[in-house]
Amino acid sequence: MAAGGKPGRPAKKKSPTKGAGGQRRRGLEGRGATPPAEMRHWYKDKARAERVAREEQGGGTRRAPARTRRSDDAPEYIGGRNPVLEALQAGVPASALYVAHRVDNDDRVRDSVKIAADRGIALMEVTRDKLDRLTEGAVHQGVALQIPAYDYAHPAELVELARDAAETPLIVALDGVTDPRNLGAIARSATAFGAHGLLVPSRRSAGVTGGAWKTSAGTLATLRVARAANLTAALREYRDEGLFVIGLDGAGDAEIGDVDLLAEPLVVVVGSEGKGLSRLVREQCDVVARIPMRAAAESLNAGVAAGVTLYEVARHRRR
Repeated sequence: MAAGGKPGRPAKKKSPTKGAGGQRRRGLEGRGATPPAEMRHWYKDKARAERVAREEQGGGTRRAPARTRRSDDAPEYIGGRNPVLEALQAGVPASALYVAHRVDNDDRVRDSVKIAADRGIALMEVTRDKLDRLTEGAVHQGVALQIPAYDYAHPAELVELARDAAETPLIVALDGVTDPRNLGAIARSATAFGAHGLLVPSRRSAGVTGGAWKTSAGTLATLRVARAANLTAALREYRDEGLFVIGLDGAGDAEIGDVDLLAEPLVVVVGSEGKGLSRLVREQCDVVARIPMRAAAESLNAGVAAGVTLYEVARHRRR
């Protein structure tokens, strides 16, 4: 017993408070697996920033949104700083220039804006998401040019153009060429070697779209494109007008350089890279010719084949 104190008793052990059990144990547990990237609040902003950086460098790929079928009178869009500037410099008809908010304002963008202003083309400042939709997921680098639906000529107008210029008609027809980039490449060759126009079918064929304008480097602004409801019938009418029809095919009867019709009024028919000329079109050809090449290369794409053939035609006509 302590001096002057009361008899001591052992301290009573305090029992746990109701509802407190397990709190310390849970505090020692981890927070679970790291959530996937798409569940993190900053993921969308990070992905968008990376996408913008890729576009500013002019590269990178991303999944394009689902394409919807355009009506014949719907406008087309050219995306990309170089293609837009080249199109404006070439005088491609345009109705609006779209520029993304806070775009990196380099010389190409400044020149495009200046040309658009001088030509009275509307200038629209939009979000990048809007540009993504307009260009259907293509790399646009923050600028896009809206061009109106192409006004196709009648097939007979191409012959009239040649006769008005007092020149021997030279027309390029496309049979089953479905890639607009091939149409644009053929337009460049046709312009370079003096053709008077292109003829395309209205179905199952590439048309004058934004992709074609982009590849043509502006030559579609000066080269007329006609569209025929029936390509076979249009070729028959050309033959009735005195034009000869030469089809290009890897299994052709003669080499293109040996054909003696190249200086005559002419229609050159370019088939698709995979299937070549269709049976009905082949029947309308006066000659089916081939381009000689080594066996290692089975075929040329439509744009290259057209360029080689048109050069050969131009060479014969200069003699």
